[in-house]
Amino acid sequence: MVKAIVVDPDVPGRLAVKEIVPAALRPNEALVQVAAVSLNRGEVRRAQREEAGFCPGWDLAGTVSQPAADGSGPEAGARVVGLLGSGAWAEQVAVPTDALAELPPEVSFAQAATLPVAALTALHALYKGGTLLGRSVLVTGASGGVGDFTVQLARHAGARVVAAIRQRSREALVREAGAHEVVISEDAAEAAAFGPYHLVIDGVGGKVLGNVLSMLAPGGVAVAYGATPDAEVTFDLRHFFITGGLTLYGLYLFYEVRFESASVGLARLVRLVAEGSLRPHIGVEADWSEIGRVSQQLLNREFAGKAVLHLT
Repeated sequence: MVKAIVVDPDVPGRLAVKEIVPAALRPNEALVQVAAVSLNRGEVRRAQREEAGFCPGWDLAGTVSQPAADGSGPEAGARVVGLLGSGAWAEQVAVPTDALAELPPEVSFAQAATLPVAALTALHALYKGGTLLGRSVLVTGASGGVGDFTVQLARHAGARVVAAIRQRSREALVREAGAHEVVISEDAAEAAAFGPYHLVIDGVGGKVLGNVLSMLAPGGVAVAYGATPDAEVTFDLRHFFITGGLTLYGLYLFYEVRFESASVGLARLVRLVAEGSLRPHIGVEADWSEIGRVSQQLLNREFAGKAVLHLT
């Protein structure tokens, strides 16, 4: 038996630490002793509708206690970061080796745990814009986990970065991340003043996405990776097609990693963290026994950046 965070409808936040029976290791999986995990809004929302006993969790960092039987991946004792489709929030987890990357000594478990979903989503979204040097990039929801990494990575790639946020209190955070301009607005309409944009990366949806689609330059790309709170979007289709060559791309990380394994992107990201070129912003750190409280804070948007839980 191992301890894991599971859905429990009878506790606050519907999440609690309980004992479960671990799954058997597959030949291409390493067993990881987990030291830290991070929370993403999507998995916490999913936990609100799953049945009792479901084990959520995408992001993890820890130490390989048993290497993969097929000889692939890190050796025993290696410090690693990994991505799972579910079940990452546990003392020990089986992780496919193509979803693991080794950590340099300069990168902490807490820093690493923030990377798999949020930073990989940012990385793959930026891939859709191709060469970004000297290009204009608009990032909506820029103070969130994905948004913060997107701003940093776009600035690192040489882009001119405009960040759209809703709360003035978070302006300093996105400027520190590298935004050249910051728009504070409920619907991002004011971002038009700094356009047009070669690339728009949106995690908000609704009216925000409808507005920013009109801000694309000819040949521009809009990447939508989330919808909060409104999944329905209305936009001027005529303007969209007469601008010429525009693309609206729906990005789902677990689809993207079919074509470039998570291990590749994670290795790039941890190198950037080790160099000091990428700085995870951790808004909340707590023991994993606090999962119910922290998950509610995340859903209520009570903090910026990432939430990290330490396993004890």
